[in-house]
Amino acid sequence: MGPLKKADVNAPPAEYRGRTALEAASEGGHLAVVERLLDRGAEVNLATAEYLGRTVLRAASEGGHLGIVERLLENGANVNAGPKHDGRTALQAASEGGHLEVVERLLEKGADINAASARSEGRTALQAASEGGHIAVVERLLDKGADVNAAPAEYLGRTALQAASEGGHLKVVERLLENGAELNAAPTVYGGRTALQAASVGGHLEVVERLLKNRADVNTAPAEYGGRTALQAASVGGHLEVVERLLENRADVNAAPAEYGGRTAVQAASEGGHLAVVERLLEKGANANAASAGNGGRTALQAALKGNYLAVIERLRKAGAAK
Repeated sequence: MGPLKKADVNAPPAEYRGRTALEAASEGGHLAVVERLLDRGAEVNLATAEYLGRTVLRAASEGGHLGIVERLLENGANVNAGPKHDGRTALQAASEGGHLEVVERLLEKGADINAASARSEGRTALQAASEGGHIAVVERLLDKGADVNAAPAEYLGRTALQAASEGGHLKVVERLLENGAELNAAPTVYGGRTALQAASVGGHLEVVERLLKNRADVNTAPAEYGGRTALQAASVGGHLEVVERLLENRADVNAAPAEYGGRTAVQAASEGGHLAVVERLLEKGANANAASAGNGGRTALQAALKGNYLAVIERLRKAGAAK
């Protein structure tokens, strides 16, 4: 048997979800292992995996491992290294987790507070903190000049206000509005939501009411791919109180569905088997025979039949649904 080969402390990661040794240790918060690897020459700025990789600093920041973050920064970790196709910078990752001490340390070291988000499901630092409802981090970022209206990522992106609204984080919503967040910012084309649409899909009545008080547009058209109007969004989840409030504010009960994967309000409620919402929409003049979206759509009756929601099927047929 020949001599054992010395392990390569800087072996490159696998292309998909791979980790270097230092990255893996940083991610797990293992300071002693990080120290040993650094002593053996581990490089802090090695290239990450092509897909879903992390820099070592991002890995530590994501977990809120302050001691490791400090050690990596001492060893020259690039505080502003960005993701390749997806993911977060170190500051975005720390903000997403609500790790205020790590956020503070990264900012002290020159982290770009307004670094652009990744193209797919990316978030700026403020968007990430807002999505998680981390009010202390949100306030710190705003104090440091975070752009409250930074554009959302192209795919499934959210502005800070949209992100906070979707999570039902009323205090964050209030703070963002106080700082000039654009109430009716348009949704991104792929799976986007306005703030009101985002709050409605989660059934967050208090946030819905706050946005309406500030004159949110109740009838903004849905995003082209997978979008929903506010009323369609509330109907998807069967959120009757939100549906009622939107109708009181003149939501269009027969608004057209998104072109790809869209649903009218009654189609959305029927698909979920939400009888009380179906009944309320029909009482308000919802068209039981509205045509389905051209791509991936269903009529209300088709949606109810697919789910075998017998009471909804009966109610739709009573309302004249024929297909």
